[in-house]
Amino acid sequence: MRAGRLTASVAGIITLTLTAAGCGLSGTSGGGDSTAGGCKVDKGNVGSGELTGDIKGQITFQTTNLKKDFGDFFNGVIDDFEKAHPGAKVKWIDDPGDNTFTQRTVADAQACTLPDVLNLNAETATALTKAGYLLNLGAKDPDVAKPFVPAFWKSSTFKDASGSAIHTTLPWYTGGVLLTYNTDLLKKAGVDPAKPPTTLFGLFADYEKIAKAGKGKYYATMANPVWRIPADFDQMNIRTLSADGRSAVFADDPRTTQWVAWMAKLYKEGAMPKDSLSSSNDPSTLYSQGKVAYGSTNPSFVRFVKQNSPSVYARTGVGQQPFDALGHTTAAPQYISVAATSKHAPVALSFAEFLTNAENQTAWCKDPNVVIFPTTTTSLNDPFFQKVSGSDPFSQARKLVAEQLKTTTAYQTNLSPAVQNAIVAEVQLAMQGKKSPEQAVKDAQSKANELLKQAG
Repeated sequence: MRAGRLTASVAGIITLTLTAAGCGLSGTSGGGDSTAGGCKVDKGNVGSGELTGDIKGQITFQTTNLKKDFGDFFNGVIDDFEKAHPGAKVKWIDDPGDNTFTQRTVADAQACTLPDVLNLNAETATALTKAGYLLNLGAKDPDVAKPFVPAFWKSSTFKDASGSAIHTTLPWYTGGVLLTYNTDLLKKAGVDPAKPPTTLFGLFADYEKIAKAGKGKYYATMANPVWRIPADFDQMNIRTLSADGRSAVFADDPRTTQWVAWMAKLYKEGAMPKDSLSSSNDPSTLYSQGKVAYGSTNPSFVRFVKQNSPSVYARTGVGQQPFDALGHTTAAPQYISVAATSKHAPVALSFAEFLTNAENQTAWCKDPNVVIFPTTTTSLNDPFFQKVSGSDPFSQARKLVAEQLKTTTAYQTNLSPAVQNAIVAEVQLAMQGKKSPEQAVKDAQSKANELLKQAG
């Protein structure tokens, strides 16, 4: 897996009006016809009633770019499910997960041909939930929430056409957020690696110390704010968008201007490489060369350093990313959903729950070829995460993130690429001294609102 920040800051919501010609489907989950999106479906697939029916029939299960590396694991899960339910068959397909994934999945929904069980990101789940193409899992199985971390489950919702937040997804695997740092460079700057800051402004103050000590020979972090917006705002509990998502409100919070002022100050003082302001590169390369004090916040980055720069890995420490005003961490999980257009919804729902149960989540997260974390309480309490014998950075990172995830939420602000880029561009102008922080924030909100209005 690539080293990089696993947050929703580089994801976006595509607000779509989804319509489709009705497609004739026969059902086995309650009899009679209803509609989901523009598709005719069995009436048991929609509404508030619990889903019932035999676990019989063939379904299609779609993952996102997983078959090449994890074929044995998922084929084993499918075999186990089919043995437990002799009347059920699962056909596994794998999507490449490129930047047209949402558009292609929406097209499948409009054609009434969604796979029965889908691996989705937040962007695609948002669009499909709003249009009514996903099963309301919370309504269809009253016990569906039991395995998952309560705070995680509570926040894993998406809004339907009426604006109500419903559970159309099961939180599956996730990354995490932590501080990775070069302990030698921190000590040279007078920063105690054993006492990570509890606020983002406290972290910025440490960046400033590194700038003064490094004097251009090494830096604190990368400059491009695309890695931090809106993730930093979320952690500071600054509301980026209004409750309905139709307008930007971040300029209303004075801390936003303070944040931009800090970024401008740090850039001017040399805490960040000047040529990294518009670069999309994360800290991986420069950190591995000992030229940047803080690495990526993605736990998989620790493994990247171990494999690519053993000498820097020996000087790497991990610590808690500042919880700041939010008080806990957030995660950007991958999700499992069930199509409301499924002809065999009872089979699909049963398989989705089997795939995401504690046993299967724990087994996959122990795979040495992957750096991911589970979303079930039982899995996070497994000795693999809790009884870490090693003191090496990778072992400590695993334990730290697993502990964080017990109280995490899936709440993260989703911005379209256009809106995010508009905000980032204004912050970059402030960092270059071409605008005051106050004006940059005001202009960023104005441009974001123009784009949100156009999106409807």
